[in-house]
Amino acid sequence: ENAWTFWFDNPQGKSRAVAWGSTIHPIHTFSTVEDFWSLYNNIHHPSKLNVGADFHCFKDKIEPKWEDPICANGGKWTISCGKGKSDTFWLHTLLALIGEQFDFGDEICGAVVSVRKNQERVAIWTKNAANETAQISIGKQWKEFLDYKDSIGFVVHEDAKRSDKGAKNRYTV
Repeated sequence: ENAWTFWFDNPQGKSRAVAWGSTIHPIHTFSTVEDFWSLYNNIHHPSKLNVGADFHCFKDKIEPKWEDPICANGGKWTISCGKGKSDTFWLHTLLALIGEQFDFGDEICGAVVSVRKNQERVAIWTKNAANETAQISIGKQWKEFLDYKDSIGFVVHEDAKRSDKGAKNRYTV
């Protein structure tokens, strides 16, 4: 149903002197399963990325930034895992997204995998944080698709922007 774009945020390009978001670059847009696999099979998986790197897979024409008008009123569901453990979560998340497996798939902007020093995170970004029915459904289905047993939380982008101490979860499943 949708074309999707892979983006990469290079950790070597990040510094305090550079404007946030200026190091995020589109890699490739795909609209078929074959095109997805031809790209996915030829890029590093999250466990092979440098600390600080982010991979994004967003619907075409949506930038993986809070400032994108489509993302501005949304938020994200996040799963954290140990170093080298996000590869399977990332792949299964991508397959659920591009396979249109979510009941409220129109509410989804994309997904991000982030490699950090002590952990890795996979997140699904959504459009409308106020749509509680859609958010709860997305969170529950995502956990089901990943066979993830722990609770996960949904943070609103606007709350995260306003808080320098980290935003509190709006929803938890």
